[in-house]
Amino acid sequence: MLGKTEMELVYKYAVKNAHDYGSASLSNVLNRALSAMPQFRKDIKSFAKDVGTIVEEVNSLGPEKLDEEYKKYEAEFAEEKKGKEEHGKPKFTIEGAENGKVVTRFPPEPGGYIHIGNMKQCMISDEMARLYSGKIYLYLDDTNPEKCRQKFVDAIREDTGWLGIKFAKEYYASDFIETVYDYGRKLIEKGMAYTCSCSQDAMKAGRHSKSACEHRSRSVEENLRLFGDMLGRKYGDGEMVIRLKGDMEAGNDTMRDPTLFRIRKMAHFRHDERYVVWPTYHMNTPIVDSINGITDIVRSKEYEKWTEVHAYILNALGLRVPRIHYEARLRIEGNTTAKREIRKLIADKAISGWDDPRLVTIIALRRRGIQPEAIRSFTLRFGMSKTDGFAKMDMLLADNKKIIDPIAKHLFFVEEPARLTVKGAKGTKAALNVRKGSDEMREYETTDTFYISRHDAESLKAGDRIRLKDLLGAMVVSAGSEIAAERADVQDGRIVQWVSDGNLMECSVMVPGPIVDADGNVLPDSLKIVRGYVESYASMLEERDIVQFERFGYCALDSKDSMVFIFLSK
Repeated sequence: MLGKTEMELVYKYAVKNAHDYGSASLSNVLNRALSAMPQFRKDIKSFAKDVGTIVEEVNSLGPEKLDEEYKKYEAEFAEEKKGKEEHGKPKFTIEGAENGKVVTRFPPEPGGYIHIGNMKQCMISDEMARLYSGKIYLYLDDTNPEKCRQKFVDAIREDTGWLGIKFAKEYYASDFIETVYDYGRKLIEKGMAYTCSCSQDAMKAGRHSKSACEHRSRSVEENLRLFGDMLGRKYGDGEMVIRLKGDMEAGNDTMRDPTLFRIRKMAHFRHDERYVVWPTYHMNTPIVDSINGITDIVRSKEYEKWTEVHAYILNALGLRVPRIHYEARLRIEGNTTAKREIRKLIADKAISGWDDPRLVTIIALRRRGIQPEAIRSFTLRFGMSKTDGFAKMDMLLADNKKIIDPIAKHLFFVEEPARLTVKGAKGTKAALNVRKGSDEMREYETTDTFYISRHDAESLKAGDRIRLKDLLGAMVVSAGSEIAAERADVQDGRIVQWVSDGNLMECSVMVPGPIVDADGNVLPDSLKIVRGYVESYASMLEERDIVQFERFGYCALDSKDSMVFIFLSK
């Protein structure tokens, strides 16, 4: 039972969590409380129950009451935040930024599921906003009608919500199409944009040779008329585009008259066939960012050469130019985050889908048992580094292990089971802790038939002394495909993992590995299936529960019906 001081501390953490994310998360509050009060790890079940009661109480508060409660601790939270800012600002210091006036955004294209590389950009943007008491917006870049779908919008919302990102506003690129059209007309009127009917190959060749095309000299009136014809559906896909009149001799090839608008005649998931002329990223995003008050943009360094184009367009239109912060893409060794490559892997049946546990999409990491706090700490550790390279999956798994270790239930599991008969063992009672130091027990009465792993069985021979873990000692009488032993007083025998006949369930464990090699070639055995027996306590688990199979590793229950687990780490 928690004392008054401990209850007050948990309540404070729950109020802070609810204020930051809309509602308090039991796992977040529990982890924070355990960090501050590690003495309760020895009875985590009781502690978690008390914390859960407090979390429910806080989540039942209305918005006004929650704000009232938050204000009681506001000074303490401010001091904590100040300490975090001092620790974090060396990585995220923004020159010229004012406290309370920083606005960042996360701009995913809803054409697929987001991955850990996307979340690095999102987490850094969120951290910048936090450190400067600012805001982060969700900007859904949906100007590609061919790929964008509502199901991906829903997935993005769910994944970012699960990761604890609290967006102050959400908006779509496609909602600003008419506004962007108007800005396109302004560029044409200024003589800074023109219509072009060259083929893509011809445009590419002209940029390469620094040669202007014949359409560049069209009059403003002619360009406005042709733009109107584009909007009036008089041209087909690829027959006419709007290009920026940049500098065809520029050393930066992105300034050599990039495309601003193109025609795509297909239904859009939100606007159906209302629009056929779509702005490119380099026309749409800078304008939408500026008019929505974005002050700071975190962008992959591969876009760095486009800074000149974006600033050129915004300055020409009299719009504010946000601050840009470049960072290297987060890539995971042995994996891929490219949507095109993932689609091919799915089409080739090399993986089961976007949530395949080998992937580093957020939906896959969540299914595998990776915790939100682990993803945040993992992505933020790289800061604003612009150095390319591959991170190891083991680093993320190590961060995750720190979080799941105190909450994982301990179970016995034997892979590729072999029968072991122990004379004199029938009726022995096993009392095993559900967690280390916990008072919650899992209890069984054994028969004289057990199952141990094939690996252990093959190493045994007659005369060996063994100890069935936390149960009894035995002397091996005969070995082979089946082992016979007699119960004995053994103090120093080899410890063997076991499950008891009558108290077991068949199960399997998916063990994900790297998908591709260093050259990008698909590895044929990247997902292994380990079959075995788990003790019957597993029937009490819920899907997504984390367990530690002793002497095997941490796993997440993926399917309760078929009793399938996904391996996490040792």
